[in-house]
Amino acid sequence: MAEKIRSIAIEDKMKDSYLSYSLSVIASRALPDVRDGLKPVHRRILYAARELGLTHDKPHKKSARIVGEVLGKYHPHGDASVYDAMVRMAQYFNQRYCLIDGHGNFGSIDGDSPAAMRYTEARLTELAEDIMADITQDTVDFVDNFDGSLQEPEILPTKVPNLLINGASGIAVGMSTSIPPHNLGEVVDAMVHLLKHPNAKLETIMKYIPGPDFPTGAKIVGLSGIKKAYKTGNGKITLRARTQIEKKGRKKQIIIKEIPYHLNKVKLLEDIAELINKGKIDNVSDLRDESDQEGLRIVVELKSGADPDIILNQLYKFTSLQTNYRINMLALDGKQPRVMDLITILKNFINFRRQVITRRTKYKLNKAKERFHLLQGLITAIDKLDLVISIIRHSKSTKEARQKLQEKLVITEKQAEAILRMRLQKLVGMEEEKLHQESAGLEEQIKYYKKILNNKNELDKVLKKELLDIKNKYADKRKTEIIEDEEKAIIEKTDLIKKEKVFLTFSYRQNIKRTTSSEYARAGKNDYIIDTMTGTTLDTLLFFTNTGDVYTLPVHKIPEHHGLSTGDNIKDFLKIPLSKKIVKVICLNEETKEKYITIATKQGMVKKTIGGEYQTTYSRIKAIKLNKGDEVVGVEITDGNQEILLGTKKAKTIRFEEDSVSDTGRNTIGSIGIKLAKGDEVVSFNLVNNNTSVVSISKTGRGKRSPIEEYNPQNRNGKGLKTCGSSIYKMAGVICANPDDYILITTGNEKLYTVKVNDLTETSRTGNMYEVVSLKNDDKITGVEKLPFAPEEDNN
Repeated sequence: MAEKIRSIAIEDKMKDSYLSYSLSVIASRALPDVRDGLKPVHRRILYAARELGLTHDKPHKKSARIVGEVLGKYHPHGDASVYDAMVRMAQYFNQRYCLIDGHGNFGSIDGDSPAAMRYTEARLTELAEDIMADITQDTVDFVDNFDGSLQEPEILPTKVPNLLINGASGIAVGMSTSIPPHNLGEVVDAMVHLLKHPNAKLETIMKYIPGPDFPTGAKIVGLSGIKKAYKTGNGKITLRARTQIEKKGRKKQIIIKEIPYHLNKVKLLEDIAELINKGKIDNVSDLRDESDQEGLRIVVELKSGADPDIILNQLYKFTSLQTNYRINMLALDGKQPRVMDLITILKNFINFRRQVITRRTKYKLNKAKERFHLLQGLITAIDKLDLVISIIRHSKSTKEARQKLQEKLVITEKQAEAILRMRLQKLVGMEEEKLHQESAGLEEQIKYYKKILNNKNELDKVLKKELLDIKNKYADKRKTEIIEDEEKAIIEKTDLIKKEKVFLTFSYRQNIKRTTSSEYARAGKNDYIIDTMTGTTLDTLLFFTNTGDVYTLPVHKIPEHHGLSTGDNIKDFLKIPLSKKIVKVICLNEETKEKYITIATKQGMVKKTIGGEYQTTYSRIKAIKLNKGDEVVGVEITDGNQEILLGTKKAKTIRFEEDSVSDTGRNTIGSIGIKLAKGDEVVSFNLVNNNTSVVSISKTGRGKRSPIEEYNPQNRNGKGLKTCGSSIYKMAGVICANPDDYILITTGNEKLYTVKVNDLTETSRTGNMYEVVSLKNDDKITGVEKLPFAPEEDNN
């Protein structure tokens, strides 16, 4: 033959080849058929096992024998793929209703591989036999196998809605399917309802099928994902392990009894152990796998006093004990891949069963007609027995006898053939009666078959009865519980933390301490507590710096300390540059969120913002917009009805109502609190809360206290009043206080002094100042703060 070479663009050739490959994978390998719910490999395994006679009541045969039958006759692919598919149909944790009865090691929920096919044995389950019921009665079409030497069923005439009850998963080219398993009884009830009400709405169908039912049980949290999947064919559901909390002596333990579908138990245990070792899940003393033949049982033993609900939420949050399952109900419908909603899948099966029942009824009708036809001939022959005997006796050949019988008895060729083959025992009276009875029975059957074929209601009665028979035979209780509350699927940060009331302290040396009571408040040597707060472990601490930044720290991240412990340095938790100074620490709790956080700056600006604005997931946010050269000097919690007192370096003070300052957002400048003279700056920000005195401390260590009544309220944005008679003193701090209060005085040389307010000389507002601390070597006072309670040495 002459060689013919045809030019073709490589992109066209690649496109055609890839398209052919894609169609082959989609239609012949990866996707199930909507009618019997099987992929070709599963269909061929079941059919081959049937052909080998491996019914549920027969002995098992080697798996290798079944795999060889499938490979040699129907499925020319790898033996591993066939065996893997067969194994999966035998695994109780993968199939809601197993189709293969496996004998031997068929793998485990731990992820163990099955034994080699030469070691295991298998046979069909009774359910699988019902999937192939009536296959010999012309219920489905048969097609040639891969080499044309045999025929195989194009589809199986299943009585069982296998696609829904066992689900399916597979990856084709450019598409994938993930159909969850369901409860057989629920699916049958839904179909029975659809038979009676073909226009039923999804809400009604979901009363029968509330959601998937997985072989491993567990729980589905929320209904919205189920509804969306059933309505559109696509959706996502949240699966959660089934657990219970048990007491063991003084301790408690979490028992995991069921895990989400497709979850590897060993991998789960490894993940939990790793999280415990890393400290992400705390208060766990032991982790054991106590699973046995009775069922799955994982024990998470807790330390004494641990909250099991918190640890359970941590397990849900950080491990696969709670996981998402993607639903994509894609299946072949007439060899075309389609994403179908629940009702479409149900109706497809109903229509397929109608076709099967119709074809089976036609087959039985034809067989009944054929038999009835022959019986009529036999009865005619017995009625004219002498004539029949005479014809047969005087005929020279079978052919001649057949022709004469047709002519004399007016019967067909088939009837004549049946008469010639009739045994003499049929001439017995009893046998003759049986022929009449059989004939009458066949006549009734023919009428019944015709009734089914001519009346859709009769056909649906048969369909309904067969569905209910399947339900009565195989249905079981639902395994997967459905929790309607959608919010339970969401594990919030607060669900992972045990809520406890706490007392917090912050010291001059920047040590933070969390305790359960103020009696444990301690500062280290040469250190003093300058801020105290109360809140809960669910709250957040706000660290305000002089640069207007706020650093956040969840309270639960601070270790709990008791007794003489001084706590932990803030550097262990926050990376605050050395150039920034922490001005104030505030606990952002439910009460603080409803109040204002008010800030004063060195340049005399005052701004307030509702506390809730500081609720954030960021570790650093901006609290105030500062002008060039400005700094934050004070931060306080206010309620909108308080009085503010600002003190300046040049001994000026101003007292005004808080409500004269409008509240604004976080990153804003605010309002002018005091008009400053050139070179002056605000050094102190106070709230006038039932204080009796104003304490003024100069940079040179002189000080006094004056009655607060002498600091008359003024309008905001004024120049203020003097706080001492001499203009030579520069103020380090101007503090509102009571006689029993203590103030902390700090110097540039890191000297710390505590002074009781009552020990200071009391003068008028413009009176003289007297020595409070003696400074050496040109040291200067750099800060003055009121202490929340008396220093420890003064308590002794």
